[in-house]
Amino acid sequence: MQKLKAYLADNSLPFTLFTSLAAFFTYLLFYPFRRAYTAATYEELFFFGVNYKILIITAQVLGFAVSKGLGIKYVSEMQPANRARNLIIIILLSWLCYLFFALVPAPYNLFFIFLASLPLGMVYGIMLGFLEGRRVTDLLVAVLTASFIMGSGFAKSIGKWVMTTLEVSEFWMPFVACAIMLIPFSLCVWLMGQIPPPNMADKASRSERKPMQKEDRRAFIKKFTLSLTIFVISYILLTTFREFRDNFAPEIWKTLGYGNNSAIFTQTEIPIAITVLVMMAAMRWVQNNYKAFVIIECVMLLGGALIGISTLLYQQGILSPVSWLTLLGLGLYMAYAMCNSLYFERMIAAFKESGTVGFMITFADYYAYLGSILVLFYKNFFQKSINYHEFFIYLSYTISVIYMILVALSMWNLKVYHDFLNRMKEK
Repeated sequence: MQKLKAYLADNSLPFTLFTSLAAFFTYLLFYPFRRAYTAATYEELFFFGVNYKILIITAQVLGFAVSKGLGIKYVSEMQPANRARNLIIIILLSWLCYLFFALVPAPYNLFFIFLASLPLGMVYGIMLGFLEGRRVTDLLVAVLTASFIMGSGFAKSIGKWVMTTLEVSEFWMPFVACAIMLIPFSLCVWLMGQIPPPNMADKASRSERKPMQKEDRRAFIKKFTLSLTIFVISYILLTTFREFRDNFAPEIWKTLGYGNNSAIFTQTEIPIAITVLVMMAAMRWVQNNYKAFVIIECVMLLGGALIGISTLLYQQGILSPVSWLTLLGLGLYMAYAMCNSLYFERMIAAFKESGTVGFMITFADYYAYLGSILVLFYKNFFQKSINYHEFFIYLSYTISVIYMILVALSMWNLKVYHDFLNRMKEK
C-alpha cells in the first residue's frame, strides 16, 4: 500500500481522480446511517403531545449537537493516521445503536437515536481532514459536497426501498438499511486511508494544516470573534432550513401529490448536485485566495436570494412544484455547500492562518444543530394548524431575507479586517 501512496503523491491526475471517487462514495454510503429513518413518517405516533418523528429528529439533532461539541476537541486534535480507523469505529457504534432502536419500544428507543448520533456528528469533520490544505481542495470538496447533496435523497430512497420491497417495518428499517451499506462503506474508508498527505507545494499554496490544540483554537476564535459570531448565526439559520427540508421532504412531497414516488428524492437532488459541483470545482482556477474567498461570499449571497425568489415565483404560479423545490434546493446548497467547506478552506489560506477546516466547521455545526431543535418545536407547538408545505414557504422567506443581511454584514467586516492587515504590512 505504500507503493500506492507514493504513486498518488507523485501523480496529480491519478491522485485527484482516486481521492475524488473515494470521498464521494464514502460519504454517499455514510448517509443512510444518518438519514435513512427520514424515509418513514411515523404519522400516527404521538408522545408528550409531540409527533414521534419530531421527537426522533430532536433526539438526533441533540446527539449531533453534543457530538459537534466533543468534535471541537477530538476532530481538531485527531492525528491523520487515525482517521480511517476512527471512521469504521464510528459507523459500527452507530449501527449497533440502531439495533436497539428496533428492539426497544417507543418512545424509550429515542435514547438510542441520540446515542447513534454521538459518533456520526464527527464524520464530516474527519472527512475534510483527508481533503483540506491541497491545491485541488476546491475540486475535492466540490465532489464531497455533491455527495452529501445526493446523499439525503439516496438515504431516503434506500429507506423507502427497504420498507416497500423488503417489507421491513419503520423501526427496523434504519438498522437494515445501514447493514446493506456497512461493507461497501468500510471498503471506501480503506481507500480513503491510502490518500497521501499534502506535499510541500500544497503547503505553500494553502498554508500548512496542523492539529489544533486548545490554545490554538482559543487564539483563532479571539482573532475572528466578530466574523465568527456573524457567520455562526447565519449558519444556524441555513442549517436549520436544510435540516427541515431534508427531514420533512416526504411530508412536503406528499402534500404536493408526489407521496408515492420514492425516486423523486434522488431525481430532484441530482441536478442540484451537478450544478453545485461545477460551481465549486471552478474555484480551483482562482489562484488568489482572498479573491476566491470574496467570490465564495458572493455565491452564498446569491444562494440566499434564490431561496426567496424561487418561492415567490412558485406562489405566483410561474414555477411548478418540482421546479420550485429544485431551484430552492439549488439556492440552499449554493449557500450551504460554500460555507460548509470552501469558506473556511479559503479563509485560512487568505488570512495566512495555521489550523484545520475540520475544527471550524465542527465549531459552527455545534451551534447550528441547536437552532434546528427550536424550529421543530416552534412548528409543533405554535404552528400546529399549518401543514409542512405552508410552514416551509414561510420559513423560506424568513431565512432568505435574514441570511442575506448577515452575509453582507460578514463580507463588510472581513474586508475591513483584510484591508487593516494590508496596511500593517505596508508599514
